[in-house]
Amino acid sequence: MDGAELALEPELESLPDAVVAAMEVRDAWRKRVAEQGEGLEFLISDLARWKPGSAVTVAFLDGDTALHQDIADATKQITDACNIELDFGQTNGGFRRWKTTDTTRTADIQVSFDKGGFWSLVGTDSTDPNIADPVNGIGGGPGQRSLNLGGFATQKPNRWKGTTRHEFMHALAFHHAHQNMRGPCEDEFRWEDDQGYVPTTDARGTFVPDSAGRRPGIYTYLAGPPNRWSRGKVDHNLRTVESPDVIAGPFDTDSVMLYQFQAFFYKTSPSPCGPTGNGEDLSEGDERGLRLIYPHTEEGMADIQTRAGAALDKMGNEAGIERSPFEARVVELLTGLVA
Repeated sequence: MDGAELALEPELESLPDAVVAAMEVRDAWRKRVAEQGEGLEFLISDLARWKPGSAVTVAFLDGDTALHQDIADATKQITDACNIELDFGQTNGGFRRWKTTDTTRTADIQVSFDKGGFWSLVGTDSTDPNIADPVNGIGGGPGQRSLNLGGFATQKPNRWKGTTRHEFMHALAFHHAHQNMRGPCEDEFRWEDDQGYVPTTDARGTFVPDSAGRRPGIYTYLAGPPNRWSRGKVDHNLRTVESPDVIAGPFDTDSVMLYQFQAFFYKTSPSPCGPTGNGEDLSEGDERGLRLIYPHTEEGMADIQTRAGAALDKMGNEAGIERSPFEARVVELLTGLVA
């Protein structure tokens, strides 16, 4: 392997550190609450989802009507597979829009094209004002971006439909497939440098193999440009985790939620962690997951309402209770699912 094989890639998908820090505090609190008694397990597995059968509203900050139409059309593959609607507010005059000066949130999912990279908050975090980076205008509060498709307004990238579907799947509560606890990626990734690797960079500052052909590991490589990630950030974005809002199905190599990393990321070739899908379309597994989380059947919807109701009873549903922002948010989400 030579340095050319470690070509500088686009910045990997990641949320701002301030957003991640707020999520970690919230998740730790939810986990502690859920461990306090039977009936509160719902806090661990289900609060990221929207209410099945509901219309999740979407608004755009920038971009023109033609681009907005492309995004809406691309997401139809998602909504055709499950009992949820993405409401883009389309009228003869165009699509719903939001502004950074808004004092109330215009839509559940607020899309922008002006920030760098591709990313989205997960599920109902998109409307959680506690999960935010106010400095950069990212989060669940008024006038903040919850989903970004960087550069689309100038030129859509190759396989843009797959990128759009990937980010909107995040917005509907799906996580990356490479972090699935049932998958092989944790053991397949080359986390550390080859033994004896001497840190070597090219003219762009990218870590490349040294003069003896020894390769940088993922931690070293992602510490360089354009990502400049700490080990903690690498762990958060790549390692298998049991997040409080993860609903894990079987590992699916065809999933639109599985990234194709450079070959040196993997220990073997072909890697069992590598994607086999086309990167554009939902897999059968993706569609199965959507139907599980957003069922059409009365039985499936009733089960969600029953479990949400039990958790709400445990939290205490009396009016006038003084609650922390985290508690108030949980009660709000549970109430919405029960109604």
